[in-house]
Amino acid sequence: MLLRTPAFENYILPARAHPQIWRLVLGVLLLLLVYAAFIAAAGGAIFAIGGMEGLDAAFLRMSRLNQPGDVILVLTTFVGLPLGAAASVRLLHRRSAATLFGPSTRTVRDFLRCAGVTAAVYAPILFLWFIFNDAQPGLPPATWLLFLPATLLGLLVQTGAEELVFRGYLQQQSAARFASPFFWMILPSIGFGMLHFDPATMGANAWIIVAATGIFGLLAADLTAQSGSIGAAWGLHFANNFFALAVIAVDDTITGLALYRTPYGAADPEISTIALASDAASLLLAWALCRRVVRR
Repeated sequence: MLLRTPAFENYILPARAHPQIWRLVLGVLLLLLVYAAFIAAAGGAIFAIGGMEGLDAAFLRMSRLNQPGDVILVLTTFVGLPLGAAASVRLLHRRSAATLFGPSTRTVRDFLRCAGVTAAVYAPILFLWFIFNDAQPGLPPATWLLFLPATLLGLLVQTGAEELVFRGYLQQQSAARFASPFFWMILPSIGFGMLHFDPATMGANAWIIVAATGIFGLLAADLTAQSGSIGAAWGLHFANNFFALAVIAVDDTITGLALYRTPYGAADPEISTIALASDAASLLLAWALCRRVVRR
């Protein structure tokens, strides 16, 4: 299986000008600093409006994430990630932040194709899930539709931010320095998975979620290597998160934008093996079809 296509070699070409590891390490630190500064600025704005009581209340609501406005607010905080990535590539790697995306036409085209393919795969599988499981009601349909534009925009920001950092900055710079996919596929995907480690919410299932997220990262990294832009991975990620956050959300997680909730929570040891298998099968099928589409 070809991992590094000519399109991918062209994608990482701007990163080859300054591929030193020390630049990447400092770039990650700068990215995190900018992201933290953005979060602090957002907290400062809330404090200026509502004082300490308002800030405490906002943090409490965002920890629960069972109201639409609170989820939207959390999704917007991801803006700090692309700002940090842009600062890192500009200041430390001396290139334009636009190079993180890849060719604009290809990025948009592959995003739309893979978002559509993923939705087409997930929809019938989700329909079968509804037949065999008792979904709990989430938002009233009218409220769900009212928030739908903000939901789509928030998910576009959140998934795009993560793709810019992991499949853009980290994968691009690592591939410019190392030939082995261990460094530019596996390590960033492990980091992506570990960022989702949440034993307080997931309980004994926390490592299963880390493994599943890490595999998702590998599949997204492969799509980037096949297509030469973040568009395909972004489309897969966007559609995946739309179904997981806005259509049917796992109970006791991020349920504020969901039309339905699962009858089980993320920490429930009785989560159906069939449900986990169907999730894995739908993701793998969507990835395989996206891979075929972007290689045409």
